Formats: sequence, C-alpha cells, structure tokens
Amino acid sequence: MGLTYIEGVVTGPTGASRTVRFMVDSGAKYSLLPLADWRAIGLAPKRRLTFALADGTLIERDVSECHIALPEGDGHTPVILGEAGDEALLGVVLNPFNRTLQPARLLLA
Repeated sequence: MGLTYIEGVVTGPTGASRTVRFMVDSGAKYSLLPLADWRAIGLAPKRRLTFALADGTLIERDVSECHIALPEGDGHTPVILGEAGDEALLGVVLNPFNRTLQPARLLLA
C-alpha cells in the first residue's frame, strides 16, 4: 500500500495562511503541522498532550487550533504543533457507509 498526499490551506488566527502538503494518515485522530508552517500562520500552544505512536512510543506535543481548507471541504480543527523533523499529517477516518476518507475532527462546511 502506498502513501497518499493531499494539499490543503491552513489559516491561523490573524488570517495568515499557507499551503501545506499533508500525508494522509488513517490511524491519526489529530492532524500535525510542521514547525515552519504553524509558526508562519501565527499559531501558539493552547495545551500539551501525550500521544502514542504506532510502535507504542509515547511523545508529548503542544496542540493548537486552525482552519484547514481541503478539496473536500473546510473547517476549524485542533492540530498538533510539530517539532523539528516532523512531517505534515492529516488525520482521517473511514466513513463505513460510503467507504471514503473524511478528515478527523474537521467540521466540514
């Protein structure tokens, strides 16, 4: 199985926006923005959470919120604030009724 990528536009609280190429991750409940991207749109940490990676490793990351616009729709969503070396991820879930991927925690307009 190959990797799937999608472009989206992320917008911060001041209206600054940036196009990001996300790797689609059907196992993730949150999306992640790389360090340069979340700083460029003016995000700030709102809370810190612990996340379990696929191999069981626990990591802590700050979380904030932003607006994400995708070809499928757009909405406001929590995002993990990535650190050096972190790749952009779009957390998605499988809709069992029509077998399509839907952004996780994204309120579609």
